[in-house]
Amino acid sequence: LVAVAGGWQHRTKKGFAEAIQVATGLGTNDPKPLSKSEQLVLLAIAYFQPITRGELGQFFGKEISRDTIGHLRGLDFIAAGPRSPVPGAPYTYVTTKGFLSFFGFDTLRDLPDMEALEDAGLLSKERLLAGDFPALGGDGIGDEGEPLDPEEVFGE
Repeated sequence: LVAVAGGWQHRTKKGFAEAIQVATGLGTNDPKPLSKSEQLVLLAIAYFQPITRGELGQFFGKEISRDTIGHLRGLDFIAAGPRSPVPGAPYTYVTTKGFLSFFGFDTLRDLPDMEALEDAGLLSKERLLAGDFPALGGDGIGDEGEPLDPEEVFGE
């Protein structure tokens, strides 16, 4: 029993998944792992929400594909937030309870702090302050290499 997204969930170890699926007649519905670029976009939204697609583009130095945003919305990781007060009033994006549930967080306060990410080698404040942002692969939809497991970014 785990506190997740302001509620409670019964969870089991991954090793028991197949037996539980067979016993209950449920098929596997594991989502496809997120690509590295999708993980970076989700990471930015989680830490800097509410944020517009244009602001994400400025952060990464290239336009973020609508397909990337659509895929993250389809997985119920992000949703439209309040309209931005800038001209044109673009939509902002925020994380959802589905995001909290998938990554096992009760609230956004459970996200690792920036210093912990830096210590793990996932983020460098110096590089970010110098404008050396992580590059997104391809057209912002995917990467050249294998997609990474979302747990590699946010932990379990």
